[in-house]
Amino acid sequence: MAHSEKRAHWLKEGVIGMGTGILYGVTSVSVGHPFDTIKTKMQAQHGHVEGGGMIQSFKRIWTSEGGFLGLYRGVLPPLLGSGLYRSVQFAVYEALYTKWDSNAWTTPIPGTQGLQARVVAAGFMAAFVRACIESPIELAKVKGQTGQTWRVSELSKGFPLQLVRTSGVMVTYFCLIDSIRRHRPSTFDTLPGQFIASSCSATIGFWMVWPFEVLKNQVQADMAITIRGAQVAKPTLIQRARYLVGQHGIQGLYRGIWPGTLRSMVSNGASMVVMLQAQRKITEWGWRN
Repeated sequence: MAHSEKRAHWLKEGVIGMGTGILYGVTSVSVGHPFDTIKTKMQAQHGHVEGGGMIQSFKRIWTSEGGFLGLYRGVLPPLLGSGLYRSVQFAVYEALYTKWDSNAWTTPIPGTQGLQARVVAAGFMAAFVRACIESPIELAKVKGQTGQTWRVSELSKGFPLQLVRTSGVMVTYFCLIDSIRRHRPSTFDTLPGQFIASSCSATIGFWMVWPFEVLKNQVQADMAITIRGAQVAKPTLIQRARYLVGQHGIQGLYRGIWPGTLRSMVSNGASMVVMLQAQRKITEWGWRN
């Protein structure tokens, strides 16, 4: 459940979710892209993987890639795409959550302190549709952030990892938001509460699937690895994971997690505030009648 407003027909909720999702997506990229650029370079470029952490990567981008503009390298695909796939994501979730208002879907799942099956199912369906749209956009973004060009024929590269990553994040996000609304509804009465609830829920989801984020970015960036002194241009996922762990320990699978965490906190917190204000205005204007 992504808002507390009185619900209209499920189709209307889907349309409203699409409109407010655009605001969520544009806000997310506008405030979070610099952190995302640092994260991607740490994960998907040899020089950044071997050359230190978040601060070192920031300094390198600032001094050698145009300062502020370097931090927004590759921003156009996600700026255009984020509004699209997040609008579809929220449209699917809000429509299905509203439509599945029956005993079968609203009966709490045992052992979950009240979590309903429709939250999980609608969250997964929203994530699946989002991943289908997001995967080619992510590839174009990663290529742009790492100074590469992309071809139409490779736009599906990394989709399985994208689906796992997006499903893990979004199902966790919707379940946590729903739990907060049920157990601490006053959290959403204030702007700081909205910011904290969304930023923490999204970040917990990202932490759970972070290794898939690292591997996805390496696959989409066509990052080669060295095994026993020989360069492997198209390594398997197992080879990539072993290489990262062998080079950097288990931390290798969590490369870029700190700029990613900052990006998630800032972008998802600010985006939720904007979206909820829009949801409230829609109710005030009578568009749900």
